[in-house]
Amino acid sequence: MGLGSDMYRQQILDHYKNPRNYGELEDPTFSHVGENPMCGDEIRMDIRLADDGETIENVAFSGDGCAISQASASMLSTKLAGKTVDELLEMDRDDVIDMLGVDISPMRVKCAVLAEKVAQDGAEIYRGELDKEKTTTTED
Repeated sequence: MGLGSDMYRQQILDHYKNPRNYGELEDPTFSHVGENPMCGDEIRMDIRLADDGETIENVAFSGDGCAISQASASMLSTKLAGKTVDELLEMDRDDVIDMLGVDISPMRVKCAVLAEKVAQDGAEIYRGELDKEKTTTTED
């Protein structure tokens, strides 16, 4: 654990204590909820697309859970604006772990990727490619 990881830990704590884009969008293009039953994390992602139906214009999240899940949702919410739905769907757990910048134990990976999975499932449901009420990380 070098100096870098301390800086990232600070960043995670900062996003946890001062989450960006926390709340709900008034008119999201799609919303989806998910949970990580192992840890008790629950996250709702609201995403509004631009008029082109592809570009992510606005992202908000709500819910609660551990610092990793909440910080990850907060960071993701800032990172997704301006990306396309395809770019969101191409993300994987390595992108999330890189974004967080710390080594995450296997038990915590589910916490870290929850927001990403919820946003991706929401996008697939919006596109008619997936049909599910709620995302849970136990399916991983």
